[in-house]
Amino acid sequence: MSDSAARDRDAVETESAFSHPAVAPDASAAYGDHPDQVIDFYAPRDGRAGAPVVVVLHGGAWRGPYDRRHVTPFADFLARRGFAVANVEYRRGSELPQQRGSGPVAGRWPETFDDVAAAMDALPGLLAVALPAADARRIVVTGHSAGGQLALWAAARHVLPQGSPWRLAAAPLLRGVVALAPIADFATAVELDVCSGAVGQLLGREADFAARSPYADPAALLPTGIATAVVQGRTDLTVPHAVAEAFVDAAAKAGETVGLTLLEEVGHFPLIDPAADACAVVAEEIAQLAW
Repeated sequence: MSDSAARDRDAVETESAFSHPAVAPDASAAYGDHPDQVIDFYAPRDGRAGAPVVVVLHGGAWRGPYDRRHVTPFADFLARRGFAVANVEYRRGSELPQQRGSGPVAGRWPETFDDVAAAMDALPGLLAVALPAADARRIVVTGHSAGGQLALWAAARHVLPQGSPWRLAAAPLLRGVVALAPIADFATAVELDVCSGAVGQLLGREADFAARSPYADPAALLPTGIATAVVQGRTDLTVPHAVAEAFVDAAAKAGETVGLTLLEEVGHFPLIDPAADACAVVAEEIAQLAW
């Protein structure tokens, strides 16, 4: 496929994914005092009790303009597949240019990670109130793009370096992780300038980057001992499949097997687009871990 045709396809895929109206949650709960510290809950549409829980961490290069609203149709799609869904918001970068870049800055250090850790820690208690019929013993975390990085990170907190405020004493009680086109290997993402330097903006430049990377890079937090699958479009122009492949290779070198599903003629956004076949593949990957 020519570069022009690939860009045209990407534009069509992106338009489709963002064409769906936002879906209001069945309940919402705060896990902190900041307005972005909130989780939206979607009950399984078939009303079943004992449904497994899917935690959704949205993408958007950790940048402020992209919030959880764009994945609400995906959350609703999963609820229609019989899952209970927790759609997590978290603090992201400012919408205003700052000294670290010429556009919206990616992420906040350490607030982005503070929030994901706090949300995951608060989840069982919030579920007991918001979706008491859900089975909090069966939780799968999924995330798209930058959210895929956060999903992998949330499952790796027990292998964070000693002294990290986010480190857990034992592995989190998860059935697994399904990362969707994740920014999962920071070195490869930087080499490919993924999302216009988002990783460098997230961690900071030079000395900060080197100091913070071991606390944030999924490829450095292996093995986790938690079942992990990656779903990736082969024609993804936003997060090229080389990033996912580098993470899978890093896992193998650490003695861990990570499943990788590469979808032909699929780009970045069909993975979270309820109108796309790729979204059904994602739901099946989640189901294999959840059920």
